[in-house]
Amino acid sequence: MTFGIEFVPSDPVLKIAHYAKLAEEQGFDNVWITDHYNNRDVYSTLTVLAMNTNRIKLGTGVTNPYTRNIAVTASSIASINEISGGRAIIGLGPGDKATFDAMGIEWEKPLTTTKESIQALRSFFEGKKVTMSGEVVKFGGAKMAFKAGNIPIYMGAQGPKMLELAGEVADGVLINASHPRDFEEAVKQIAAGAKKAGRNPKDVDVAAYACFSIDKDAAKAVNAAKVVVAFIVAGSPDMVLQRHGIDVASKAAIGGAIAKGDFGALMGGMVTKEMMDAFSISGTPEDCKARINELLDIGVTQIVAGSPIGPDKEKAIKLIGKEIIG
Repeated sequence: MTFGIEFVPSDPVLKIAHYAKLAEEQGFDNVWITDHYNNRDVYSTLTVLAMNTNRIKLGTGVTNPYTRNIAVTASSIASINEISGGRAIIGLGPGDKATFDAMGIEWEKPLTTTKESIQALRSFFEGKKVTMSGEVVKFGGAKMAFKAGNIPIYMGAQGPKMLELAGEVADGVLINASHPRDFEEAVKQIAAGAKKAGRNPKDVDVAAYACFSIDKDAAKAVNAAKVVVAFIVAGSPDMVLQRHGIDVASKAAIGGAIAKGDFGALMGGMVTKEMMDAFSISGTPEDCKARINELLDIGVTQIVAGSPIGPDKEKAIKLIGKEIIG
């Protein structure tokens, strides 16, 4: 089991660098930085992190093939790899349709676009002249002028076809989930993709990219994660809610409260204990450890502590280091 941590660059970059350095000192293996146009730029952030850390791997968690041409993405992550002394990893996923709608970008053929983008990335990383006439991704002899090095490619995936594709073409898969029930099928789908491509399923790092909140006071930890869980519920397919025995009608009610900015209602009982159990790893170190062990047993090989991490980020990072990573 390896441990990653996610930071959203809504905070100033130097603050994130401080957290990343602390995570490195506490034994985390990977730091993942989210990529959204409304926050600090992911590659600028990773550059500062590279200059302020020594060992921890640095990744996009996740970037997408729509907002940047994949040749530009290859150049950007290869630059991070060079600056960091070979510590770059790239997480690539189809992204979020609502974000692209706001940006005026069409979200076309996510599965095909992701598959062809990974094919192009591998060719760029290998130093090849890339000529492609894919269904979506097309190149007419583009080539990088410097060596990229060996950069692992992770796929952000949720649905069955994306998970199978991750098993076929990726070094790892980042799955936004926290509960063993969500990984039962996911692990099978990844394995099916790997076998289809003649690969050993064990060669694919399966990461639970979880809503994580830890504190010695369980109630404080749970409360810190409620708003994040509310957003997860509001964005979950009905099938996922049903899998966890959660009333599908609650999705619209929670979505409405989020739209109105009524966070008091979310904290006051709309986000139930069942929702917290289904969509977060939260509570005391013992609570978190118990869930992590369940995930390990089902085939998860990396735990990513995602937002909010805890009611106090710094204390939470230290607590994970001391009580869980050891």
